[in-house]
Amino acid sequence: MSEQPRTLPPEALDDWAAALRERLGLSPEDVPVAAVLDLTKVVANNVARPAAPLGAFAAGLAAGRAGTDPAQVIAALREVADLAEGWDQ
Repeated sequence: MSEQPRTLPPEALDDWAAALRERLGLSPEDVPVAAVLDLTKVVANNVARPAAPLGAFAAGLAAGRAGTDPAQVIAALREVADLAEGWDQ
């Protein structure tokens, strides 16, 4: 039996982000929630909804490989969003 999708109120999303950061040893700058949500929206709207988590994962992987500078995280998110904005397949 499939479950209904869950919608989180903003405070629950904040709690989830805080729990992720704590579990993974990350700072708030390491997890730019608004930028990640913006990225997934762009990918979902321009590529396909199932492509959004894949795009977020790829951006996170690229950011992690780039180093610890929070600007690199944002740059990786921007690269994926730029690719999605120009997607015409």
